[in-house]
Amino acid sequence: MIKKDIQKVLELLGKAYPDAKPQLEYKNAFELLIAAMLSAQCTDLVVNRVTSKLFTLYKTPNDFAKLDTETLEPLIREAGLYRTKAKNIIETCKILCESFNCCVPKTLNELITLPGVGRKVANVVISNAFSVPAIAVDTHVFRVSNRIGLANAKNVLKTEEQLMANIDKGLWTIAHHWLIFHGRQVCSAKNPKCEICPINALCKYYKGENK
Repeated sequence: MIKKDIQKVLELLGKAYPDAKPQLEYKNAFELLIAAMLSAQCTDLVVNRVTSKLFTLYKTPNDFAKLDTETLEPLIREAGLYRTKAKNIIETCKILCESFNCCVPKTLNELITLPGVGRKVANVVISNAFSVPAIAVDTHVFRVSNRIGLANAKNVLKTEEQLMANIDKGLWTIAHHWLIFHGRQVCSAKNPKCEICPINALCKYYKGENK
């Protein structure tokens, strides 16, 4: 997609989703980190339900670092993959307390050293908690950006790199939310609602389907 069309697509998505914002509920960077770790293969709605109870019991990295997996697992079971997530959360919190003064680091390179924290989670945290421009590529962003033509990549990392190259840095964070909203409301994995899509005239997929 040429630069002019990219700008138009982003403009239209911005108009379509003026209230786009994070759907995970959190009060600080640490809560966002835990919520984002829990969100793997789980909906934000379920994560919010889990954390609304979890964060009333345990509030700090030190609180979580003292837990054992047998205590944490039943509290996060609803979020799925609970054994792995419990282990990673506890280990991450121990590292936060041992190496980062019980604070969430503010850089991607530091965050991705934590167990269970990949680029997607790290980008979610730095962009939303610390206002660092970043594009977190989740399943919606990956699908939508490659389907419409903002990217043309077969893996998450290449998609992230292409989106950063194709989108003005000042729009990285909000564009991430626009793409997620579009993926949830219109550009679904199966049977996308192309006929009502505000960007169908510019979409690679739609134009290909209607040749």
